[in-house]
Amino acid sequence: MMRILAFCCERGPGEAIDLAGEKRMRYPADLTLIQVPCAGRVDVAHLLKAFREGADAVVLVGCLEGNCHHIYGNIEGRKKVDRAKQILDEVGLGGQRLEMFHVASNQPFRIAELAAEMASRVERLGPNPLAVKE
Repeated sequence: MMRILAFCCERGPGEAIDLAGEKRMRYPADLTLIQVPCAGRVDVAHLLKAFREGADAVVLVGCLEGNCHHIYGNIEGRKKVDRAKQILDEVGLGGQRLEMFHVASNQPFRIAELAAEMASRVERLGPNPLAVKE
């Protein structure tokens, strides 16, 4: 089963998720959303642990650049994603399994789009080879 884990800022992206729910928009059932106070608070270790726990893909969803409630949270989040991608490439898992997206509170459609994009990537890349077989 394909699993995509998305860490989402509770501000803009979180509001977009709520709006998507109100509009009954659909996204893949294997997408798990975890709201965090800020994209900048998600550490490289959190991103890598998700893969160790069996996620096939991981997404960090932050506010639009220049529109972060915490000023630089989305910029810090981008740096962490870039570093984690580098590590994933070095260990052979592949940085393509990790991505950062920026979503505004009035863009609920972006949640479905990013989920579909990551699902497509996982289909192309195959399952996480670190995932424990049940």
